[in-house]
Amino acid sequence: MAIGRPSRVPPPRTSVEDGGLPLPVPVPVPVPVPATLALEHRVLKSLLGAWALAACSGEETAAVEEHLGECGACADEALRLRGAVGLLHRPESLDLDPALRTRVLESCLDRRPPRIPVPEWAAPYDAETARLDALLQDIADAEWHAPVRLRWFEDDGPVSRRTTVAGVIAHLLSVDGLVGVALGLDDPLGGAAERVRAEADAAAATGVPPGTEQPAPEATTPTGRTEAYWRASHFPPTRAVRAPWREQSHHLVRTVAFAGGGSGRLAVSYGGFALPLRDSMLDRAFECWVHAGDIADAVDYPYEPPAPRHLHRMIDLAARMLPVSLDERRRAGRAAPAGRHLVAAGAPGRSLRLEIEGAGGGEWLIPLDSPAAVASAEREVAHVALDGVEFCRLAAGHVSPEEAAAGQVGDREAIRDVLFAAAALSRM
Repeated sequence: MAIGRPSRVPPPRTSVEDGGLPLPVPVPVPVPVPATLALEHRVLKSLLGAWALAACSGEETAAVEEHLGECGACADEALRLRGAVGLLHRPESLDLDPALRTRVLESCLDRRPPRIPVPEWAAPYDAETARLDALLQDIADAEWHAPVRLRWFEDDGPVSRRTTVAGVIAHLLSVDGLVGVALGLDDPLGGAAERVRAEADAAAATGVPPGTEQPAPEATTPTGRTEAYWRASHFPPTRAVRAPWREQSHHLVRTVAFAGGGSGRLAVSYGGFALPLRDSMLDRAFECWVHAGDIADAVDYPYEPPAPRHLHRMIDLAARMLPVSLDERRRAGRAAPAGRHLVAAGAPGRSLRLEIEGAGGGEWLIPLDSPAAVASAEREVAHVALDGVEFCRLAAGHVSPEEAAAGQVGDREAIRDVLFAAAALSRM
């Protein structure tokens, strides 16, 4: 034992043994009730504002509320103050802000850039497929069979086709498959795609359309692929089509991300024409948004336009395709001939100024005489002003050319030809 340091011996513990007797019933300890403050009327009245803001102590709150049961004047004042406090707090919706996902991703990417970024021209498709998938997640099983009317524009008039919400997703799955095939991914049509291609090859060899349901030149178009998918289905599409559509959209975005920005020049065939991959992804984003709006209308659900920067890219694609659409209509005799205004390729020609107002808008000069002509502000002969969403509805065939233009100045014939050329961009 150490010298000079007293030892610390613990006190003996009291042993507790089970004697087999029942434990005594605990005696409840009374909880003290705080006495109500005795405050004068003027003091209680001065506390009404703090009480309405829930800033009083417990004793003060009890005193004020007891007083309100006795004083009518203070009770009326308390109701007025409580109503005023309610106006200070905006009611919060339980629905998430549609732009929340974009803001969160931008914040994350600002702090840590992605190791394999998605090309900028594929971002609208990534965003629109995610928005549509969120809408599909919210609808009930029965709503997948809600009727939807697909609308587009052919020749000089509107055309429509009746289907369901599930049928619309099957349509998007089929046409998105054109991009997937160009990237080397599996075709969602499977065996139906092989039959479609076989029919097209047989027709090309014999010059005779295979069957009577659809001519061979249409066999590999978006319409032909959709019809082939619908015919190959043993039953009408159900919500089960959501999974392969979403999986394919993920594969498309992932593939173009790994391929890099240079893959944007890869050609994607639509049967009668082809688009570079960068434009094809914009085209698919545009159609995804348009058909998401069709679905939202069918199930009575609000749906917002794309982000302004994405909407601008979609409008720009449509504006760049207008000269080709105008030339095709002219060759078919549905637009005024350009014989009296012919210009050499690369030379400035007559132009129409297309002004798109609102979010995502801008101005585009559309060459009128030939797709190979150069648009010229000095040779501007007409000016059309349209809202951005309204222009997209026109390009989607959801509104007629006669109803679309908000402002028109200049050559009436040129204006009509361009508006009908915009509507002719639409398809099933």
